[in-house]
Amino acid sequence: MRTSHSTTRRQFLRAATSAAVFRVQNTGPSEGMRTRAEWAEWRENVLANMQLVMGPLPKKRELPLDIIESEKVEQPRFTRIKISFLGGDEDHVPAYLLMPKGLRRRAPALLCLHQTIRIGKAEPAGLGGNPNLHYAKELAELGYISLAPDYPDFGEYQFDPYQHNYASTTMKAIRNHMRAIDVLRSLPDVAPNRIGAVGHSLGGHNALFAAAFDQRIRAIVTSCGFNSFKKYYGGDLTGWTSKKYMPLIAEKYGKNPDRMPFDFPQVLAALAPRPLFINAPLRDSNFEVSGVKDCVDAAMPIYSRIFNAGDRLVAVYPDTGHEFPPPIRQKAYEFLNRWLK
Repeated sequence: MRTSHSTTRRQFLRAATSAAVFRVQNTGPSEGMRTRAEWAEWRENVLANMQLVMGPLPKKRELPLDIIESEKVEQPRFTRIKISFLGGDEDHVPAYLLMPKGLRRRAPALLCLHQTIRIGKAEPAGLGGNPNLHYAKELAELGYISLAPDYPDFGEYQFDPYQHNYASTTMKAIRNHMRAIDVLRSLPDVAPNRIGAVGHSLGGHNALFAAAFDQRIRAIVTSCGFNSFKKYYGGDLTGWTSKKYMPLIAEKYGKNPDRMPFDFPQVLAALAPRPLFINAPLRDSNFEVSGVKDCVDAAMPIYSRIFNAGDRLVAVYPDTGHEFPPPIRQKAYEFLNRWLK
C-alpha cells in the first residue's frame, strides 16, 4: 500500500515560518503551570515546536504492517527473528525481534534503539559492537519481548527521507518507531499496555523523541542521549545539523541555541508522568553532564508538583565516559521491572 506526505518540505517551511506557535525555549517547563490541564496544553505546544525543527509528523493512516520474517535463530533463552515491517513510506524497516522462551502469559515489550554504529540493530541484538550495548539481548533474557529496528542509513536500511518530503531523518525515525510500537502491539504475546523504549546515544535521544509523540510508550530508558542545547559543545549545535539528524537547526535557526523552538528540558517534562530513567556519565564527551542536570532540574517540578510522581524521574551519574556500564544497566533493568512488570 502506497502513502506519501500531503505536505511538501517547502510548503511546511512556509507554514512553519508564519505559524503563531507558542515558544518555550526561554522559560523553564514548570514556570506558570499549576494544573494537569495547563500542562497538557503546554505539552501540545512543545510537540508543535519540535515539529518546527523536525518537520511535521505524518498523519496516521491505517496501513498494513506487512511483517516479513526472513531468519530465525534459536538461542538458549530466546528466539532471534529477523523481520521487516512497513514503515509507511513504501519502505520496509529491517529489525530484530527477540522472543523469550517459556512465556506463559502476555509479556512486557521494549523498543530497543541502537547508537551510531554501522551494524545498526545488530548491536543491541547481541551480534557485534560493544557488549555493554547488547540491551535487546539482555532484556529478552529477562523476559521482555524486544524489537530492535535499524535507523535510516544504518544496518540493512537504506532510505533517503528527504526524497520523501521529510524535513529531517529524526522525524522519519519517529514515524518508524511509532510503527514499531504498532508491530509490538500486534503480537499476541505482548501486553499492549506495558511497552517501553530504551536506547543509547543516537538511540538515547530517539527513545525520548518517540515517547514524546507516542504515549503508548509507558517507560523510557535513555543513556548518553542528550543535554541542553546551550551546553552541547558550548552551544555549537553543528553535531545536530547533519542530514542524519535535523538540518533545519542550521538552515533555519543558525545553530543558535537561543533561537531553537525547543530544548531537552521541555522534552523531558513532556514525558511526565511516565517513568524515565537517565544515564548521564560524568565524563561523557558528547553530552556534558551539567547540561543533563539542568534538564532534569527543570523537568522535576512537573513530575513532583503536578503529578506527585517524582520517583518516576530517575537520573544516575556514573564516573565513566560515553558508556552504559553493567551496574547502570542493572539499575535501568530494575527500573523497567518496577514499572513494566
